[in-house]
Amino acid sequence: MQYFFGLKKTIPFLFVLLLFSCASRKDSVYYQNIDTLSGQDKQNSYEIKIQPDDLLLIIVSADDPETAIPFNLSSVSVPSAYNMMASRGQETMQSYLVDAGGSIDFPVLGKLKVGGLSRTEVIQLLEGKISKYIKNPIINLRLMNFKVSVQGEVTLPGTYPVSSDRVTLIEALSMAKDLTVYGKRDNILIIREVNGVKSYNRVDITKADFINSPYYYLAQNDVVYVEPNKVRINGAAVGANTGVIISVTSLVITLITLIVTAKN
Repeated sequence: MQYFFGLKKTIPFLFVLLLFSCASRKDSVYYQNIDTLSGQDKQNSYEIKIQPDDLLLIIVSADDPETAIPFNLSSVSVPSAYNMMASRGQETMQSYLVDAGGSIDFPVLGKLKVGGLSRTEVIQLLEGKISKYIKNPIINLRLMNFKVSVQGEVTLPGTYPVSSDRVTLIEALSMAKDLTVYGKRDNILIIREVNGVKSYNRVDITKADFINSPYYYLAQNDVVYVEPNKVRINGAAVGANTGVIISVTSLVITLITLIVTAKN
């Protein structure tokens, strides 16, 4: 009798313990082979490519400011973000929206094809054309709507704006406060769209050589999805029925105990 009473308490506990058992080091530790890459990694010169629907802030300046005025969009007054109720506004430069064909309408120069070019290439293109009108023009270009989305088993999923021209996968995951203990680190999905064509790519961040992957640096509008591991999937499948399973198990043990007791 005492044996079955102890068994009655132990089986549900073992069931829950087995369900939520800890993942191995192999499944959870990042950069596991980092030592093998020493001296082998190369500087990644990745630059994002301009795509349709990108919003570009382009400012042209020169030694003589007056000569650069025709090559800049006019400033407009917009309500201050910090004091929407105030009558004062703040000056902001209008941006260029890249159309579906990858072009922008630039003052004086007309329509320019920039889609598929890197930031550096666009600056070189503008310098070459504007140099015919201005001596030593200075071009400042910034992508205004660079953002990435992080979904799945991360602490804080969401869409995150990027203020620089580059962001790594690790930085994006850090913005989302890293993976939860239930996230699969060896099969992270990156969804990327280039020229209207979507690609689906997998990255294993437990292996340090992913830093040489084309997906170490993210592009604008990339979606990063972290899959749940088996523990999370099993927990989701069983979670709603856990109480029923434990109750049925306890009932079976109780019946066995009563039968054994009656026979004795």
